[in-house]
Amino acid sequence: MPNLRQLRRRGRTIESTIKVTGAMEMIAASKMRRAQQNVLAGRPYSENIASLLGHLVAQLEPGEATHPLMEQREVKNLGMVLITADRGLCGGLNSNANRVAAQTIMSSGVPANLFTVGKKGRDFMVRYGTNVQAVFTDLGDQPKLDSILPLATMIAQEYESGAIDEVQLVYNKFINVQIQQPVAQKILPLDPDIQLEAKEQIGYIYEPSPGEVLSALAPRYLEVLIYQSILESLASEQAARMVAMKNATDNANNMLDDLTLQINKLRQESITGELLDIIGGVVALEG
Repeated sequence: MPNLRQLRRRGRTIESTIKVTGAMEMIAASKMRRAQQNVLAGRPYSENIASLLGHLVAQLEPGEATHPLMEQREVKNLGMVLITADRGLCGGLNSNANRVAAQTIMSSGVPANLFTVGKKGRDFMVRYGTNVQAVFTDLGDQPKLDSILPLATMIAQEYESGAIDEVQLVYNKFINVQIQQPVAQKILPLDPDIQLEAKEQIGYIYEPSPGEVLSALAPRYLEVLIYQSILESLASEQAARMVAMKNATDNANNMLDDLTLQINKLRQESITGELLDIIGGVVALEG
């Protein structure tokens, strides 16, 4: 049974923990609001560029070649972009993305080449002996589109050269503060998957030609897909960290309440014992 001094020392430790987790919760909340704004601002652009790509493909003449990034072929080598956080303390966010990535690799049944964004995904894949070709870390809380251009260029070159036949993008999609969904999305070959009716194709005139515009737009679309997924992952990370720190703070407060109750009981027992000693001494003197 710990004594009163040990319990008080433990209480001070818990109080220090509450201050740290509370501060981390507030920091994550402020970062999450900015990250959420970036995600919501970027979604319309990524959706509209996909729609435009679909219009361009529909405008091509029969038999006209599309972009090399749209070439469909048998999958003999899989490429994967795994996006995780650089730090922990965000619940099961990183482990969920790593699990989806591992399941996707196992279900493909072909060799996989990894391109990791974030230290947690890199550590997981290196630990299990996966072929990690490139690592990108420390992108910051508000990365710019320029920061992912080397990654997008590398993936496009690998695909066009035939080194990889398909690219899967694994990240945590931001749904709301409580829900962050790990997803695996095929980004290469590019497939806007938009079917247009004849009346929807009327009125679109592209210069110099739909094929040339498509050639310029396809790499930009790949960049936007990767960039938007990074924004989604950042918002998911801050939301998960805010919730995790709130839960840690609540648990620490509950521990402190239980510890305070133990301290009060020990003090009461000590006071009761001293009173009994005094009463016993008085009775002995009177006797």
